Amino acid sequence: MAKLIYVTNTSLDGYIEDSRGAFNLYPHNDAVFAAQSGLIRSVGTLLYGRRLYQSMAPWETDAALAAQSSLTADFASAWQAADKVVYSTTLAAAPTTRTRLEGRFDPASVRDMKAAATSDLTVGGAHLAAQAFAAGLVDECQLFVWPWILGGGKPGLPSGTRAELELLDEHRFGNGVVHLRYRIRA
Repeated sequence: MAKLIYVTNTSLDGYIEDSRGAFNLYPHNDAVFAAQSGLIRSVGTLLYGRRLYQSMAPWETDAALAAQSSLTADFASAWQAADKVVYSTTLAAAPTTRTRLEGRFDPASVRDMKAAATSDLTVGGAHLAAQAFAAGLVDECQLFVWPWILGGGKPGLPSGTRAELELLDEHRFGNGVVHLRYRIRA
């Protein structure tokens, strides 16, 4: 069975967006970006909420992004190769290929996806991830922790959810970002 992996960038104090709702907070770093590209390349399906999906769709719809460098071309290629499932009650159509819209998050459907998948899945977006955590679907949590303190905003991990974690791996990047990879213990 494939794993469902929650992946997010977060500040040191645990926020994925600031108090104004901005989540494109962190400066570009080639090494972090390459690691994130490798992670995307290793999975077959990306589960997104509407807002995160709309911020990611330009990796397919805006050719200028991929044309910026070999790193951005690699990320765009990896992102486009993955299947996307977008949970939204407001999107009528998706501008990207390999994308399916779902009106609501259905834990049974995600369990079926995990059982049938030949490669892992990721879940992105704090609200969607909170639903996956609450349903007991998240197998792994990968955090890219940036050396920033935001002092408030949207938490990267769901409140009211308790889980025991086992550290599988960590990597420190030259810019102070730390990639933490945890398994959720049953």
